[in-house]
Amino acid sequence: MSTYRDFTAPIGSRRAPVLRTVGTRERRSHLTAPRVPTVGIDIGGTKVMAGVVDADGNILEKLRAETPDKSKSPQVVEDTIVELVLDLSDRHDVHAVGIGAAGWVDADRNRVLFAPHLSWRNEPLRDRLSGRLSVPVLVDNDANTAAWAEWRFGAGRGEDHLVMITLGTGIGGAILEDGQVKRGKYGVAGEFGHMQVVPGGHRCPCGNRGCWEQYSSGNALVREARELAAADSPVAYGIIEHVKGNIADISGPMITELARGGDAMCVELLQDIGQWLGVGIANLAAALDPSCFVIGGGVSAADDLLIGPARDAFKRHLTGRGYRPEAHIVRAQLGPEAGMVGAADLARLVARRFRRAKRRRVERYERYERYYAQARRAVQESL
Repeated sequence: MSTYRDFTAPIGSRRAPVLRTVGTRERRSHLTAPRVPTVGIDIGGTKVMAGVVDADGNILEKLRAETPDKSKSPQVVEDTIVELVLDLSDRHDVHAVGIGAAGWVDADRNRVLFAPHLSWRNEPLRDRLSGRLSVPVLVDNDANTAAWAEWRFGAGRGEDHLVMITLGTGIGGAILEDGQVKRGKYGVAGEFGHMQVVPGGHRCPCGNRGCWEQYSSGNALVREARELAAADSPVAYGIIEHVKGNIADISGPMITELARGGDAMCVELLQDIGQWLGVGIANLAAALDPSCFVIGGGVSAADDLLIGPARDAFKRHLTGRGYRPEAHIVRAQLGPEAGMVGAADLARLVARRFRRAKRRRVERYERYERYYAQARRAVQESL
């Protein structure tokens, strides 16, 4: 990735040009998409990140704004998105906007059906934003956009069948086959984190028990560390001392940092998370048979402390092991910008449609002008 200028987004009053979007479905191939700059938006529970991305996946400029805390109503978050896009448009010729939302997006990629960290419930995000911006808008799940970015520019380049696992607060995922994101009939494929791996296990916020993300995610990592610290376990003395007894301060990045420094308990916790990761990946391999698993999200920063145990567990639990080709497991390369870069690149697929439609409108207008000019001349000559 190229270097970029990092800005803090000034959220204030700005102009809001209106032009309805043209073209809402992605093109069949990224190879024929126009090589034009587009904006990618990554929306999470704590931040909204926007960036201008060129056709090679390079970030030309990036802005950040906090997700409004006082009111996460759809209108307030949409206002933030519009302000960021308009700010970037002051300095860049933007042709389309792609949005990666942390939630379920319908098959038409218009409505956010449900977002756990925002008050979006069946929200027509694409239509609302396209009515306020001067470019076409595309909406997709953030794991889908991250997977697309890794396939186009990162760890998944050259792979025909790729599955991405994003390890953060929970577990998200996406499936790509032959250059197409597989979204399922209703648009919500890839919710791997809610596969049941332990019947009757830990309660999950989704309402079920024993979901995969309760055993291999940032939340699982922190929960286990805090439980050991709260029990005053001898193995937890290092992390207890590190947080000066404030157990609530224990976080995932802290555990990773201590593990890199050799803390035995933190190393063991990451191994446990990695082993559960490998079990889930083996299940997905049995169902989907991809050539590559790309591991992204914040927890993947632990690198081989996590992915090494995952590879070992994958080999132990893979159905037909020893008698079948094995998918390789790699860490994502694009980091926290993957969702933003992928959203921008997907938006280029509707930018082509927009440009063609715009050209047709111009050509139609010119034909009408020629027709009326000839008609006027004919009338004048007949007088």
